[in-house]
Amino acid sequence: MKRLLLISLLALSACGVGNLPARAVTSSQALAGTAEWLEFESPAMRQELFRDVVRSSATQQGQAGTVLFPFMQDGELKGAPALDLRADLLQAPDAGVLQLTFDTRGDRFTEDRREAFQGLSEREATELVARSLLHRWSVKTAAPVLVIRAPGAPYAAAWIDGALRINPAFVYMAAAPAAAPTN
Repeated sequence: MKRLLLISLLALSACGVGNLPARAVTSSQALAGTAEWLEFESPAMRQELFRDVVRSSATQQGQAGTVLFPFMQDGELKGAPALDLRADLLQAPDAGVLQLTFDTRGDRFTEDRREAFQGLSEREATELVARSLLHRWSVKTAAPVLVIRAPGAPYAAAWIDGALRINPAFVYMAAAPAAAPTN
């Protein structure tokens, strides 16, 4: 009887049923995929993906080539200034100094409130993330900043030609609540 039970459990495990460890997803894979699947991932996983992207921003700042935060300055495309691991991008420090406009063509930011965005809509969360990034990158402009939804882009956010392109998967990562401190 024990042998039959063991064979059954092995067969179910081979079929993907059971408590086998989940396959790890990298931040690059998460950015390239459909953002909405992140809504159903744990906040801890989204927070770890966010930390991974932020760590990459530190190693890629000022570098040319493929980076997670492309930043165009003086006609040159390089990695944006690094983000802080403790950054809460939903706490926008600029208090609305920059005027943002949202691209209304093509793929739009959703307006329905989501738990994954801490009760905000995707558009509201994206606005806070956009303002935080622009502040941290010291972007100064009198012109309105166009914010474009860039699903599946190989980057998290890109400042190019006066427009901020944001991958919605990055917004899901940035909106993950920070883990409670342990004593």
